[in-house]
Amino acid sequence: MNAKLRRDLLASLLVLTPLALIYLLPPDTSLAEARKAGALGACVPERYAPLVTGDPAKPGIEIELLRALAEALDLRLETSVEPAMARDFNPRNWRLTRAECQVIAGGIVSSDATRGFLDTTPSYVESGWALIARDPAAGIENRRVGVLTSLATLDRVDLASALRAEHAEAVIVPSAAALVAGLADKSFAAAVTERLLAQSLSLPPGWQVTPLPGSLGHVPLVLGLWKGDLTLKRALAGAFDRLDRAGTIAAIRARYGAAPPGQYRLRSNRDGSTSAEEIARSFKKPAPLRR
Repeated sequence: MNAKLRRDLLASLLVLTPLALIYLLPPDTSLAEARKAGALGACVPERYAPLVTGDPAKPGIEIELLRALAEALDLRLETSVEPAMARDFNPRNWRLTRAECQVIAGGIVSSDATRGFLDTTPSYVESGWALIARDPAAGIENRRVGVLTSLATLDRVDLASALRAEHAEAVIVPSAAALVAGLADKSFAAAVTERLLAQSLSLPPGWQVTPLPGSLGHVPLVLGLWKGDLTLKRALAGAFDRLDRAGTIAAIRARYGAAPPGQYRLRSNRDGSTSAEEIARSFKKPAPLRR
């Protein structure tokens, strides 16, 4: 066999072998398994207001959305409560498995990092960090700021950088009640927390909620799916489209005062971090939200 023929055969093998291996992969049965069980299994945090509230009358944005999606697929919703989801910043550390659920809720941010290990649904709501202040235009430079990091998947590292850039004294609080109390008794000149939660708080008179500009304040949330579950992903995408056109998703958002996903595009450096210039601008001239 001459050298040219060997090269041609090797090139053919390099092209054809991956194609042949595709046919050896097991078939995707994710949707068929859900239909066989008659249920859509979802992993959710124990309590993560306003996404998951634990209140049967108003269970939360994600619970209502999951119920609507399951109904659209002629399935019932089965939820598995995972306490770790409310404690850890990184969804990789939630240690969930396919055996526990097919869909992962819990305020998952739509980002390249997320899509590196999960497939995702379309975005359904916008989250992000928000500033609570009497005069948002005054900024927080050299002021005492209460911080409640309620939504685990929001970027706490860039938030900390923004606070340091403003020389703010950040005080971490354990609960929404402690945050509101600190504003009421003037322990804090301002506060920062997840914007959906901020909009739902009973704040003292005169306080305004404003999303931080840029990527800190404008973050689309999605539901997570296991890589390779293509039939389930397509079915859920179709259900999302039908619910969106019917106004169901908008109605769910409206019940919780939530905003639809915006057109803001997350900008980042090659290593995935937000640019220093954007962080420095994060507390400048925020635009108040309507409550």
